[in-house]
Amino acid sequence: MSTAAAGAVSSLVLGGHGIVMAIVLPLVMGSVLVVLEKFKSRWVVPLSVGATLALLVLSMLLLAQAHSGHTQAYLLGNWQAPFGISLVLDRLSALMLVLMAVVSCGALLYALGGDHQRGEHFHSLFQYQLMGLAGAFLTADLFNLFVFFEVLLAASYGLLLHGASRARLRASLHYVTFNLVGSALFLFAVSLLYALTGTLNMADMAVKLQQLGPQDVRLAQAAALMLLVVFAVKAALLPLYFWLPDTYAAASGPVAALFAIMTKVGVYAIARTTALIFGAGAGVEAGSVAADIAGMAMPVLVTLALATLVLAAIGVMAARRLRGLVSYLVVASAGTLLLAIGLGTVQTLGAGLFYMVNSTLVAATWFLLADRISAARGDVDMLRPRVMAGAWAPLGVAFVVASVAVAGMPPLAGFFGKALLLQAAALTPWAVWVVALVLASSLATMVALARAGSSLFWKPATETAAQPPLSTSGGMSASTSLNTSATRPVHGIAIIGLLITVVALALLAGPVNGYTEAAAQQMVQRQPYIDAVLGARPVPAAYDVRKEMHERGEFK
Repeated sequence: MSTAAAGAVSSLVLGGHGIVMAIVLPLVMGSVLVVLEKFKSRWVVPLSVGATLALLVLSMLLLAQAHSGHTQAYLLGNWQAPFGISLVLDRLSALMLVLMAVVSCGALLYALGGDHQRGEHFHSLFQYQLMGLAGAFLTADLFNLFVFFEVLLAASYGLLLHGASRARLRASLHYVTFNLVGSALFLFAVSLLYALTGTLNMADMAVKLQQLGPQDVRLAQAAALMLLVVFAVKAALLPLYFWLPDTYAAASGPVAALFAIMTKVGVYAIARTTALIFGAGAGVEAGSVAADIAGMAMPVLVTLALATLVLAAIGVMAARRLRGLVSYLVVASAGTLLLAIGLGTVQTLGAGLFYMVNSTLVAATWFLLADRISAARGDVDMLRPRVMAGAWAPLGVAFVVASVAVAGMPPLAGFFGKALLLQAAALTPWAVWVVALVLASSLATMVALARAGSSLFWKPATETAAQPPLSTSGGMSASTSLNTSATRPVHGIAIIGLLITVVALALLAGPVNGYTEAAAQQMVQRQPYIDAVLGARPVPAAYDVRKEMHERGEFK
């Protein structure tokens, strides 16, 4: 079936409402599950799993719909933009939805092994987080991006504290504090942009920023920098990454796996706003306010992204806990993605999007795998020799595959992503720095993972048979409910499923790369996005109430 035919079939199946259904489905299901969880209904798990699988199917249909290349706007409340709220589906937002749905299916399946029972309202919070993520990827309104940020953050607070331990409480304090400050700064930035442009619709704002006079340049630059800081907090860009390693290391396995896509919301927001609103794309007039903002922000972003790679390499090498090591791998992933965005060419953006798909799937797999390895070692997460109970060979094989994938080694897709990025970066002024630091970061990752693997799997078990549980810096045993559930079939199915997806990505590297390159091209061409949003017209009412009231004489 051709791309156009698949898109037409998808649009027909969804009845034109598929875009909003991606938000409404988890919202409605989360609300239903709140009530059912209160009464401990046996329908909680089937409904939660069914809704998540339905979201996966829906996202695949939307991907087929977006693959045609047409940007599609959906007017909430049937109000024309910029007066009403708009949702937009393009290649980038569809890709993010599919990535979110795949990760959420793996995380939820793993959680059914026991993690979902360690506290109340896991499934409703899970659905609300999916609602916030889907809304953030689809919204065309800057204020509603803030609203969806708050929805997913509020749900993430509850998921982080699910089955709370002292380590999670301590990590959540940093996490909540950082994000509350970021939310306040987000409001300041949005308010300033509204004062300058009179709109919050991103497409309309992109047009009106071009029309601002020179006297407004400094204010617009200040607003843009505030937004960059806010999104950098979400994406864990240096020096605003401090909350991530402790938070992700303290979260339960499935929650940390879901958080792997949450970090990409900040990356997505930076990519969307820099390309659309602040002019790092085609159709921007030289000397305009948007061009000035792009020229100011992009070099800063590249510099911070390179520094983040250095920091992540140091963190990976210095990590003493497996979860901490995996958390710094997420920081390295964020640095690589923001580097691709900051370089600002179509080629680097396409390579970055390809790399993002692989890195997100691999990060989610790593958090689940780290949870199982820790459980097999008696809930000890320290990278020291220790007895590993049960069948350790499958864990070892999964460790090797995941290590190859995250380090960017052939034949898996991480290698292709980094190779594409280095090839594209060679055409930019930053070529030497990018090649040197990306390769150095990959080398540090390989060394750290090889050392961790030798400690976890290659040391004689008899050396450590009598060792007591190791203590964390907080003075409690590392077995503080991080991993108390026994290994169950769903654990293996979830990890193997994600690993199969990672391997399949390498086998389908050609088509996926074609899609990400097309998505990058669509991102930098701002005008079709602007035309789709501002040109969307309200749908005529199927039932005209006012006409009937006139006929009845109720209107004078």
